[in-house]
Amino acid sequence: MKHHIIVKFTKGTDVKALAGPVRSIFEETLSIPGIRGVELKLSNSDRENRYDLMIVMDMDKEALPAYDVSEPHIRWKTEYGDRVEKKAIFDCDD
Repeated sequence: MKHHIIVKFTKGTDVKALAGPVRSIFEETLSIPGIRGVELKLSNSDRENRYDLMIVMDMDKEALPAYDVSEPHIRWKTEYGDRVEKKAIFDCDD
């Protein structure tokens, strides 16, 4: 399945500066059995009503519980949670 995390950061956040460190955190999830790939996409729009970043993980559906309690996921929420204005999570088949 594809696990999408679509993020709108708080106003004034330098999203481009965060992209590398966020990518590093999510690449660590590749060590979790059933997670096959991670892709980050930055928005090419600076419109107020647009989200800033999309993280797409390619994983087995059964890997989701392990991801939820993983150290990288907890670190993502701890280190960046206060900069997230809103987010959407969307799971779908390939």
